[in-house]
Amino acid sequence: MAHEGIQFWDFYGQPSCTPGRAAMQTGRLPNRSGMTTVAAPGQGGGLPKGEVTLADVLKKAGYSTFFTGKWHLGEADYAMPTAHGYDEMKNVYLYHLNAYTYADPKWNPDWPAAVPKVNPLGEIQGKAGEKYQEVRKIGGDDIPLLDQGIETSSEDYIKAHAQDGKPFFMSINFTKNHQPNLPAPEFVGKSEVKTKYGDAVVELDTRVGRILDAVRAAGISDNTLVFYTVDNGAWQDVYPDSGYTPFRGTKGTDMEAGSRVPAIAWWPGHIKPGSTSWDVVGGLDLMATFAQLSGTTLPKSDRDGKPTIFDSFDMSPILLGTGKSKRTYWLYQTEDEIAPGAIRVGKFKAVFNLRGDYPPFADEDHTGWRGPDKYAATVPRLYDLQADPGEHYDIFMTNWTEKSWTMPIFNDILKKVVDSYVKYPPAEVQSVSYAGPVRNSQFQRVEALKGRLEQLQKGTAAGD
Repeated sequence: MAHEGIQFWDFYGQPSCTPGRAAMQTGRLPNRSGMTTVAAPGQGGGLPKGEVTLADVLKKAGYSTFFTGKWHLGEADYAMPTAHGYDEMKNVYLYHLNAYTYADPKWNPDWPAAVPKVNPLGEIQGKAGEKYQEVRKIGGDDIPLLDQGIETSSEDYIKAHAQDGKPFFMSINFTKNHQPNLPAPEFVGKSEVKTKYGDAVVELDTRVGRILDAVRAAGISDNTLVFYTVDNGAWQDVYPDSGYTPFRGTKGTDMEAGSRVPAIAWWPGHIKPGSTSWDVVGGLDLMATFAQLSGTTLPKSDRDGKPTIFDSFDMSPILLGTGKSKRTYWLYQTEDEIAPGAIRVGKFKAVFNLRGDYPPFADEDHTGWRGPDKYAATVPRLYDLQADPGEHYDIFMTNWTEKSWTMPIFNDILKKVVDSYVKYPPAEVQSVSYAGPVRNSQFQRVEALKGRLEQLQKGTAAGD
C-alpha cells in the first residue's frame, strides 16, 4: 500500500481504543460523544443514538454500508453498527480481545471457578432495522482465529457488491494487534522477531493484502479508496510482547506514543505512488474527507435533530496532491480531559499532562495507564517535534531562541476548544472507569450542598 499509495508520518489517533474508534466513526472529539474510556462487557450503554457516523454520511450519498470486526463502542441496542448507518454487519466483536480471554479456562486457568464471570456477548451479525443475532460465544481456540472470519466476510462483501452499480463503504476492523497477542496458528513463528506481537503483525499484513487482492480481482481498483490506520498509539506497558514505537510515553498518555499512529491510503490512478505526507492530520479527519470525496456535505444537526459540530478537516487535497489540509493543530486528550492535556501547532507541541514521563520501561516506574495524571505547573513543556520527535528536550525557556512566545498561540486554541463546549456540551461518559478516590469528606460536602440547594429552591418557590 505504501509503495503504491501515500504514507502519513504525522497522523494521529487517540490515546486508547474506544475514543480512537469513536473519533474515526464520528469525526468528533471523543468527549463530545461521551466515548472517552474503554468500554467493558456488562456496562451497557455505548455510542449515543444521536451521533452521526461515517456510514450515516455515506448512506446519504447513496452508498451501501458494511461493518465487520471490532466495534468497541458499546453493547446497547442503540449503540450497534446497524443502529448507526450500517446496512449490514457480520463477524462483529463488541470488545477488545482481553474481554474474551479474562475468564476463559483455556487462557486463564487460574480464574476461581466459584467466582461469577462477566459473560460478554460473542460474535454478532445483523441488518439495519432488525435485532442483531449472537452467532456464537467466543472462547478457547476461537480467539486466535477471529480475524480469519473478518477477512472472509470482507472478501465476500466485495465480490457481492463490486458489480451491482452502487458504491459501497466498508469499515473493516481486525482484532489484532491487541494484547493478548494471539496469532492464528498458521502465523506462529512467521515474524523475524519471533514474538507473538510480531507474528500478529505478519497476520494483519497478510489479511489486508488478501482484501486488496479481492479488490483487484473484482476489477474496481481504480475506483476504490482504501485507507489503513489504527485507533491508538502503541501499548508499551505490556513489554516484551508490546507495540513498537520510537516515541515517548505509551498508549493512555498525551505523549506522542499515545496517539501517533501509522496511516496509509491507496487509490490507484488517483494517489501518486510512493507519496509521503508530514501534514498534521488524523482519524478525526476521515469524516470530512469521505464526505468531500463522495460529493456530500456534513449535517448541521445530529440524528436527534439537535445542532452538532464536527472536529474534522478534509484530507482529500493531500491524497490527490492538490494542496494541504486546513488543519493546523492537534489536541491530545486522555480519559477525563476536556481541556486538552497537550496541544500541537505546526511542529511545536505544548504538553501540560506529563503522564508518560521517563523512565518508561522499569517495572516500578510504569508511566502509561498505570501512572497518575501529572500536570505541569504554570507553563507547559514545549517540544519541537520536527527536530525532537522523541520529546526529549523542553525548549520553552531553555534554548538560545527561547519559545515562551508560543504560549498565546496555544492559549488561543485552548480557548476556542473550551468555548465550543458551551454551545456543544460534552456528552455524559458512556462507560465507567476509576477516576481516583472519592473521600467521605467529599461525599458529605456534596450532600450538604444538595441540602442547601433544596432550601434555596423552596425559598424561591415560596417567593422569598
